[in-house]
Amino acid sequence: MASNLPAGADPKIKEIITSLDDDKIDMLAATSSCNKELRTLEINVLTGNRIFSKLFDFLLMYPMVQKREALLKRDRNQCAQTFLNLLGHVSKDQTLQYILVLLDDMLQEDRSRVEIFHEYANKKKESVWGPFLNLLNRQDGFITNMTSRIIAKIACWSQTPMERADLHFYLTWLKDQLKTQYDTLAASQAAQDAHKGESAEHYTEARFDQQLPSQEISNNEYIQSVACCLQMMLRIDEYRLAFVSVDGISTLLSVLSGRVNFQVQYQLIFCLWVLTFNPLLAEKMNKFNVIPILADILSDSVKEKVTRIILAVFRNLIEKPDDQQVAKEHCIAMVQCKVLKQLAILEQRKFDDEDVTEDVEFLTEKLQSSVQDLSSFDEYATEIKSGRLEWSPVHKSKFWRENAQRLNEKNYELLRILIHLLETSKDPLVLSVANSILANTFVIIHVENSNVIEQLGGKQLVMQLLAHEDPNVRYEALLAVQKLMVHNWEYLGRQLEKEQSTEKPTNKPGAAVAGKA
Repeated sequence: MASNLPAGADPKIKEIITSLDDDKIDMLAATSSCNKELRTLEINVLTGNRIFSKLFDFLLMYPMVQKREALLKRDRNQCAQTFLNLLGHVSKDQTLQYILVLLDDMLQEDRSRVEIFHEYANKKKESVWGPFLNLLNRQDGFITNMTSRIIAKIACWSQTPMERADLHFYLTWLKDQLKTQYDTLAASQAAQDAHKGESAEHYTEARFDQQLPSQEISNNEYIQSVACCLQMMLRIDEYRLAFVSVDGISTLLSVLSGRVNFQVQYQLIFCLWVLTFNPLLAEKMNKFNVIPILADILSDSVKEKVTRIILAVFRNLIEKPDDQQVAKEHCIAMVQCKVLKQLAILEQRKFDDEDVTEDVEFLTEKLQSSVQDLSSFDEYATEIKSGRLEWSPVHKSKFWRENAQRLNEKNYELLRILIHLLETSKDPLVLSVANSILANTFVIIHVENSNVIEQLGGKQLVMQLLAHEDPNVRYEALLAVQKLMVHNWEYLGRQLEKEQSTEKPTNKPGAAVAGKA
């Protein structure tokens, strides 16, 4: 408790806030009965140990604000030794929470203090990360998230980058924590929604197919804490590439696709934004379906900060790629996802941030220009790559007669994507349109392509969809199967006629003589 602290001690123990720009992340309170806990800590193991007695003396002096700076200047080595040793030997959660709070405050007061730990580790020829990474395995949520914040600060503020193996371990932990925390909240919210549904069914005569409104997943400080660490780490290009290598982008987008509050949306989209400053990553970003997901969030967003960061990502996806063809594809993808419509709405709003207005104008100009250069096949290819199939004009038979052969391009790239959608999509509209496209493909293109469709598993997937729960999907799958059978029978008929024509005797002069000879 604060009343147990030494005279002059810093009272900032109860609440911790981040220093990442102007985003304030509330954390759990860290409480401590400092003197008593530290003096009795591991008493059976440490009694009489002069080294640990010295460590305790330092830690008890440290919270005194008026003496802290002088203490750190006088004995930097003792500071690092105290914190690192105690982190490795403290067992009581409450005491460890207090030590981590002190350590975090020390770094927050002066970023250059991160070098204290590197200096000590180098002197001892040890890794600075070991004591911190071990704490990530603790069960206490406050301890793990507080430790994660400290790791991010040392990794980002130090002149020495985090070693590769430790970096991958930490980034994997952040990625897994983000997904785990979200899954836990989503499951809890689903249970609440189900309970509300049962109550509504019991007390009202509502229709069974009427969905009750679901509440947004409530604010969660641990998800925001993990996101805050990622915001810091991904500002460094070396860490960006490592994050991509542990499949971090997929996790960001998986959480963004769910129901999270606007603060978490902003933080995770901020992570995507800093990733796009790397030209290579900016080129590959939409392979993860980032544009459709952000376009959906943009259409629903009522918070200016979320709108601003999405527009900044879209701008980077056009400006940062070195390959201008990729930038063009990104423009087309945005058009396909109805971003132009959202930009027209945003043009009517007045924003406090001038950057938002500039980004709206920039994107509007680029997307309108891309629309003018857009051919029917470009539109179709973008639709396939976006995974958002609709009954657009390009699905008419005239289009297919003119463009079906282009499915052969780039090693059947579009055909492979289409079949992947048949296998993975849960959207009945997407499945219906995909079945229709394959049906047209069966009819129009030559047998080689049909064999490719079969090799890629397309025919089997169409057959399976005959039992789909949605009647429209079943109908389109049935048409596709019928066209496939007709196509196969016509092909076999042509082959049979061809064979018969080669065996049939001819009436040409000299034929009989040639036969006798």
